[in-house]
Amino acid sequence: MRAITFTAPGGPEVLQMSEVPDPVPGPGEIVVRVRGTAVNRADLLQRRGRYPPPPGVSEILGLEAVGEVAEIPDGTATPRRVGDRVMCLVGGGGYAEYVAVPASNTIPVPDGMGWPAAAAIPEAFITAFHGLVRLGRLGPGDTALVHSIASGVGTAAAQVCQAVGAQCIGTSRSAARAGAGAPWGAIGLHVCDGDFAPRVREMTGGYGADVILDLVGAPYLDGNVAALARGGRLVLTGLVGGRRAAIDLGALLPLQATILASTLRGRTTPEKADAMSEVAQWALPRFATGALTPVVHAVLPLDSAADAHRIVEADAAVGKVVLIP
Repeated sequence: MRAITFTAPGGPEVLQMSEVPDPVPGPGEIVVRVRGTAVNRADLLQRRGRYPPPPGVSEILGLEAVGEVAEIPDGTATPRRVGDRVMCLVGGGGYAEYVAVPASNTIPVPDGMGWPAAAAIPEAFITAFHGLVRLGRLGPGDTALVHSIASGVGTAAAQVCQAVGAQCIGTSRSAARAGAGAPWGAIGLHVCDGDFAPRVREMTGGYGADVILDLVGAPYLDGNVAALARGGRLVLTGLVGGRRAAIDLGALLPLQATILASTLRGRTTPEKADAMSEVAQWALPRFATGALTPVVHAVLPLDSAADAHRIVEADAAVGKVVLIP
């Protein structure tokens, strides 16, 4: 099969189309013919040599995929059938024509939805829902502060906020991209150098944010703590800005605040299955009615993966950049 590979870490130019062996499904796995995948920040880090795949996971890039079930080994217990349209979470291997995936880590593609739209769903909406609702306990009347609002996770998070009846404040370092969440009621906030906390306080009448969903990490830590409401929850789902920071623990105590952290790639197969099942129950009906909408910035052929990486790396995308084999 064809897949995107690279032989040494580097810039987007190291990505190349190669012929590689077809995936061999392990216990509990099925094979999916990939009809779409999407670029994630983790792919960029792995390409640079800064985020190696977990042991036993394919070194091919791609943490999500959509496509048709192509093979179900004998003895694999699954409600899926050959030909079913599914969305998948994988530890790696999405940038290819076929991928082996635990059967439990698949959910149906909404009826009538095209492949590019479906490819923009798995990582973005599972991360947003789990971070805001499950970990952050976001509810009606709450305020959420969502950093990187123009990202795939950010645009998904704005929609999750609207669906649960919460107000969303979305930040971006680009004034033009700060309004990316506006179609779902999010208030845009252009930020520079982590200067957002006083403005969040002002926008909430001094109250602060009940939940903060942060993909940036270290540079925003002090500002996040300063922006939290009493009893607030800071949920870290990415560290694109850095992983090490000092913190004034004394600032957390009077707030009765909580810091939580979560990733999808590092979860076990059962943990991913639980997350996908929960999101499927909550989100699939909303996709069917149009209450949730995948945001696709661009659709490129798989052999243009380098160009797709350049778009994401330049912070030029609003929503997801999708690759079609």
